Amino acid sequence: MNICLLVKDFAVGKKFSKDGLPTKSGAEFHAENHARQLIALGNRVTIMAKKRHYFTAARENLDGIDLVRLHAPFRWLEIILRLLTTHRDIDAYYIIGIPSFAIWAILFARLFNKPVTLALTGKAEIFDRGASWRHKIFSTCTHYVATTREIAEGFFERGGIDPKKITVLPHGIDTNKYPQSNEERRRQLKIERGLEPSTKVLLFCARVVINKGIDTVMKFWRTIHQKKPSARLYVVGGGRTEILEELRRLSTELDGSIIVTGEVDHPQSFYQMADVYVFPSRHEGLPTSLIEAMSSGLPSIVSDIGGCDDLIFNGVTGYRVPVEDADAYAVEIMNLFDDDNARSNLGVNAAYFAREKCDYSKVIPRLAQIIGEG
Repeated sequence: MNICLLVKDFAVGKKFSKDGLPTKSGAEFHAENHARQLIALGNRVTIMAKKRHYFTAARENLDGIDLVRLHAPFRWLEIILRLLTTHRDIDAYYIIGIPSFAIWAILFARLFNKPVTLALTGKAEIFDRGASWRHKIFSTCTHYVATTREIAEGFFERGGIDPKKITVLPHGIDTNKYPQSNEERRRQLKIERGLEPSTKVLLFCARVVINKGIDTVMKFWRTIHQKKPSARLYVVGGGRTEILEELRRLSTELDGSIIVTGEVDHPQSFYQMADVYVFPSRHEGLPTSLIEAMSSGLPSIVSDIGGCDDLIFNGVTGYRVPVEDADAYAVEIMNLFDDDNARSNLGVNAAYFAREKCDYSKVIPRLAQIIGEG
């Protein structure tokens, strides 16, 4: 099958902007990962995205992915011309998000009776069928993929989509890259980092920005440090420079109990070392870092929001607490620090869930089937 994957942007160049934020969105990461996984199943994939910068190539090959960047202000015309000429052998269309130029691919596909699948990874992109003519066209796709139940409900309630056309399917990860840890491995990694093997470690591994709840982390860590001064908080990830500096100042105030690593390319060893994972985000799609932590065998304390509630079930894979409730986070984290059996059981359940529901080996064949259905 020859698949055309459409996504708003596909960034190249620096990983981070001057203010410390990543230049590549979650949708772009999912587009690239899905393209590679679909190719591994024997499909051909072309990614079409906006051409935003002069220095980026209009067309290039990225390890087997045919990447096409569409020129403003006539992206609508270019996409039609490409589908009539250089890419006339496309069999099916897969749209991630709601890039405006994708409506021309939808209309083209309808004209030639080819399937179109639209996937949303965040509730902010849920469209309202009656809001504009573009949204009305987005509501005419063949199939819809929602990474969370909350997004699926939005497809139905706001998009007016027939529930029979909607599939809830996580974007997935390669769980082999995030093997399940154990107590021996945790002790070894703690010793390697100069910690006592009995030290309890809390991990935050995400973008260090307010929307991810890092301010909530700073509030509840004061409480935890006061009651458990030997515990350590690892903050792993890039983010706003001023927030990273604030964390380092707080660590100095709290006896060096916060270790701020900045961005790391391979966070696996931190997942393997930690005892508990925390994810206090204010809003999410389906959080990739949370799935990675679960795959690694970590029990998690998370915000009770859409996306997290698809992964964390109270008393089974972790616990959900009210958004921004620092006291509730502190209580649940300390309870898990004190209960070795609970941590172990939740971690085993989390790893099993991640492998059974979120691994590429389960997700991508189903996704390919949906994309190819006419």
